[in-house]
Amino acid sequence: MDYKAEIPYGAYWSTPFARWQGSFANLHSVEFAAHVAKAELAKRKIDPKMFDYGALGFSVPQKHSFYGLPWLTGLIGAGQAGGPTLMQACATGVRTLLAAAQEIEVGMASVALAINCDRTSNGPHMFYPNPKGPGGTGDSENWVMDSFNCDPLGPHAMLQTAENVAAKHGIGTVEQHELVLRREEQYRMSQENDSAFLKRFMTLPFDVPTPNFKKSAGSMAGDEGISHSTAEGLAKLKPVMPGGCVTFGGQTHPADGNAALVITSREKARELSTDKKIAVRLHGFGLARVPVAFMPEATVPAAQRALDQAGKTIAGMKAIKTHNPFAVNDLYFAKQMGCDLKNMNNHGCSLVWGHPQAPMGTRAIIELIEELAMKGGGFGLFTGCAAGDTAMSVVLEVGDAR
Repeated sequence: MDYKAEIPYGAYWSTPFARWQGSFANLHSVEFAAHVAKAELAKRKIDPKMFDYGALGFSVPQKHSFYGLPWLTGLIGAGQAGGPTLMQACATGVRTLLAAAQEIEVGMASVALAINCDRTSNGPHMFYPNPKGPGGTGDSENWVMDSFNCDPLGPHAMLQTAENVAAKHGIGTVEQHELVLRREEQYRMSQENDSAFLKRFMTLPFDVPTPNFKKSAGSMAGDEGISHSTAEGLAKLKPVMPGGCVTFGGQTHPADGNAALVITSREKARELSTDKKIAVRLHGFGLARVPVAFMPEATVPAAQRALDQAGKTIAGMKAIKTHNPFAVNDLYFAKQMGCDLKNMNNHGCSLVWGHPQAPMGTRAIIELIEELAMKGGGFGLFTGCAAGDTAMSVVLEVGDAR
């Protein structure tokens, strides 16, 4: 399929990601995303007044986030733009992109902003009133920690889904650790030449604002809290679950940050692109759900549906990016799809730079675009699982704008 909507080349950005309880721990995620968006739009000379639609994604509520997208667009000077606030856990990045593309496709918008943010640090502690409880007491949950640790359909922790897939498909600890070392090596590619790859879409050094966004609290040279593993260090780790195979080294870490994409018509994309010769076209989206507690498996049918809609095969993908909260994800995906495990996720992935949920997919899609641009163009695939044993995928093309 050939969507009418395009992503103007260069009209996107991401903050560095900070491991939870780090530099972004006290920044309101929606206000922070607006703060960054204002600066990045100005840097690209994109007038916020041209937006007539937006989709805001997050998975961890913040104070006043009931007002969602209209609040954020108001903060950036795009008070004329409305749209939904979407929550699909780690698939939110693809979901907001699809929402914007659909709005362009049916002629209901001309220039859209898909913006995603999350702060896993200092997540809300929710209280649910229950007048029939003992003494009128209610129920409560820690939004972040309890969600990670309990899928109510099981109930089971997200980690259990990786263990289930590993056991079913014979994936062991040693191969998980080998892949972790490879993914960290690939991430270091992004840091070469003074982080040249990251600077293609990320403002570095990154100025960290104070919580009131009026002053600077310091700066970050890049992503914060990245692990530097060794084979010897990983080998010493025990599985997190008794009798399991997934260690802390074989999974990602919670993090904070935000990322965004501009989506518009082909004609307007030429105007907003930082390189008028390059077009970023959308060709296919996929959504899938697998049986309860087998979340990593969902990436395969989601990817296949996106490929089918695009009329492409996995062999035709010049670059592949995944959301891989567990090394198990990539080991399973590569085996099932027959792709090169070691050359997926060049320049970085969520296994290494962290798990701020909603913006992860957006950053991965941005990195996919830039990898394809560096390779002279071609088709690329992003796929990623999400809570509820689901996944979403997108196939895009970086090519000649003529």
